[in-house]
Amino acid sequence: MNITKEVKLANTNSQTAIKESKMKVTTSNLIRWSGLSAMAAGIIFAGIQPFHPADVISSVNTSAWAIITSLKTIMSIFGIFAIAGLYARQVEETGWLGLAGYLSLTTFYAVQMCYSFAEPLMLPLLTTEAPIFVRSVLQMASSSPTEMNLGAFATIFSLLGVLYLLGNLLFGIAMFRARILSRWAAGLLALSGPIAITMVALLPHQLERLAAVPMGFALAWLGYSLLSERSEQVS
Repeated sequence: MNITKEVKLANTNSQTAIKESKMKVTTSNLIRWSGLSAMAAGIIFAGIQPFHPADVISSVNTSAWAIITSLKTIMSIFGIFAIAGLYARQVEETGWLGLAGYLSLTTFYAVQMCYSFAEPLMLPLLTTEAPIFVRSVLQMASSSPTEMNLGAFATIFSLLGVLYLLGNLLFGIAMFRARILSRWAAGLLALSGPIAITMVALLPHQLERLAAVPMGFALAWLGYSLLSERSEQVS
């Protein structure tokens, strides 16, 4: 009887160890993929800014518009996975500040994805049928007075800026205090909002999009820091 119990106990312990090992491998791979997602999202976010077409109706039916706005959708998808992985790696150390930043940025990317998804697929079809609506959407994107009242569509879009600034600030500060990933990258992420506001105030309108480059660089840097950390642990 004792031998039977010991065999059963050994089998149970072995199965538990195998499950825990699989969970660790799965978690490690997920965090690794989130690092790659952060690098991709950051590179896309920073890289498209100098080439983004002007927010005028003549740009909507161009190939550049289709490519850049499609990349914005892809960037948002990568961004959701990136923020989830960065938060999962530091969930205990970042506390409520990290949670608030995580929720703000996740909501930002989720809503931004919906808007950017419509830009290459819907707006080109409406340039002749509803040109005033298209111009109003473009004016909304460039923070200009709109020709028509867009209602909740514009209200929700305006909240994206708040989520962007607040999320980067809170998440950056939380990661800076956690001292796990690069503190320089975390600090740059936290400061990317104030830097963007300053650049928008100083730069001419056609260069305002460059204000998003610091945030993209910081996100890619954090992704690289996460990947480097995982590689060192495996070694």
